[in-house]
Amino acid sequence: MEVGPLFGRLVARMADRCWEELGRPADFTLVDAGAGSGTLARSILAANPACAGALRYVLVERSGALRRAHEELIGRPPAPGARLESRADLPDGVPDGLIIANELLDNLPCRLFERTAEGWAEVFVRAGSPGRFVEELRPLPTADQDVAAGLAPGAPVGGRIPLAAAAVEWVGRALDTLRGGRLVVIDYTDTSASLAARPAWEWVRTYRSGVRGHEPLVDVGSADITVEVPLDQILAAHPGAEVCDQAAFLRSLGIEEMVAEGRAVWHERAAIGDLAALEARSRIHEAEALCDASGLGAFTVAVWRRG
Repeated sequence: MEVGPLFGRLVARMADRCWEELGRPADFTLVDAGAGSGTLARSILAANPACAGALRYVLVERSGALRRAHEELIGRPPAPGARLESRADLPDGVPDGLIIANELLDNLPCRLFERTAEGWAEVFVRAGSPGRFVEELRPLPTADQDVAAGLAPGAPVGGRIPLAAAAVEWVGRALDTLRGGRLVVIDYTDTSASLAARPAWEWVRTYRSGVRGHEPLVDVGSADITVEVPLDQILAAHPGAEVCDQAAFLRSLGIEEMVAEGRAVWHERAAIGDLAALEARSRIHEAEALCDASGLGAFTVAVWRRG
């Protein structure tokens, strides 16, 4: 989802803290993985972080069309001194910096396994009648059977789990790239065993024009397909992360203080109704959404530190 100015301001504060922890290096890299059209970058840079003079901001986005939207931002960066670049993949090395992946891992491809009466099978998709796709189960080899059984030993018949090898591999590459600083991953997550106990339509999601659905084989190509991230698989491969929910994470960055500032401005200027008043009210509403325990506030934040 697109983020707002408050979220960007909080990430800017996190970048400043990371920069301070590293001793204020002259070159500090912020990698925005899955940058989309650059909305988060604009919000972070508009906050004018203290590290801006040392900042190399790398927007990582696979879509060529979205990368073209970065050109104006790169040509006229909002934060004086910041150097911006756009690329399709992670940079080769980040000596000192921060890598942030906000709702990236749920978009990476995964394999889908189902528990059957005979054992574990893999779910494939094939062409059915004209214009339709159908699922097909194929038995797994012994090695994959063992992997699935280890991830969800109590899975009921019909229970499904994702095997998130691409997400595990991406986190590994990001950690290998980062020599000093933090990797921060924000996403909706669960455990493999919990996913197996839930109906798969709850955690295999589609989004068409921002509207959530549950039928990935309907109108194929017209919707984004995402999967709740099995965090246990990532932590097993890459231990050592600090994990909390997004609401707690944003509180640690001072969201309550920023909201209090917004409320003060709103009370002072609501009758005037000027831009400052509207921005203050917007900050309050954005904070409520970001910390909503039934929505974004329940997202998982995992932080790995290097150096």
